[in-house]
Amino acid sequence: MSGRHDREARREERLREDEQAGAAQRRQRLIKLGSAAGFLALVAIAVVVVVSGSKTSGGDASSVSGAQAVNRLLSGIPQHGLVLGEPKVTLYEFGDLQCPFCKGFSEEVLPQVIENQVRDGEAKLVFGNYTIIGAQSTPAGAAAIAAGEQGRGWNFVELFYRNQGAENSGYVTDAFLAAIAKGAGVPDIAKWNADRKSKRVLSEVEATTAEAEQLGFTGTPSFAVKGPGTSGIETLETPGSAEDLESAIEGALRP
Repeated sequence: MSGRHDREARREERLREDEQAGAAQRRQRLIKLGSAAGFLALVAIAVVVVVSGSKTSGGDASSVSGAQAVNRLLSGIPQHGLVLGEPKVTLYEFGDLQCPFCKGFSEEVLPQVIENQVRDGEAKLVFGNYTIIGAQSTPAGAAAIAAGEQGRGWNFVELFYRNQGAENSGYVTDAFLAAIAKGAGVPDIAKWNADRKSKRVLSEVEATTAEAEQLGFTGTPSFAVKGPGTSGIETLETPGSAEDLESAIEGALRP
């Protein structure tokens, strides 16, 4: 009971802090699905997110915001590459940094999972690039991988989503990516710049995209889970809430 109370207290504190930072409007996209109407509700949410994304003021290299909220969310959780947390159960997210629906999950669904099961050591969260939106998705994904090589990959991913512009609008420039990297706390920007353009890192973007396709995914974000209670990597239906992901993790914990 105390662990659950602590989780709820942390979540309430995050909500208060985010609201103070000006994130109240993002909370309007909270994703709720009923079992029978789940698919239709998910489609409706996707439309809302896409429409709101087309009106975003994000994508501006000169006004990156949200770094403090991201740092609070991820503080104290170990990172290795684009892996957040320590292993018991692995939750895989395949996303496109240009995807407005992925942005919605980043802001409304995943924080609860990170604060609860990732922070508590029950699961680790692995981000894999699944570049399906357009040409700008590849350099964005490579930049995230390069940030991950300096221990700031999840900070980069989360901060990118919070400053996401309209998809394929040309905002993913060198200046924008550098602003996100600096805001995410990447220590060696010169190394990050070289790494993100390297064949090695670009090949990794292609590899995770191919992995998502091999798993049968056709959209973003897509999720899979692996743990003592699964037979290898098991794909998940698109979750309607953080509780759906938490239930999948709990199921994968039990052999």
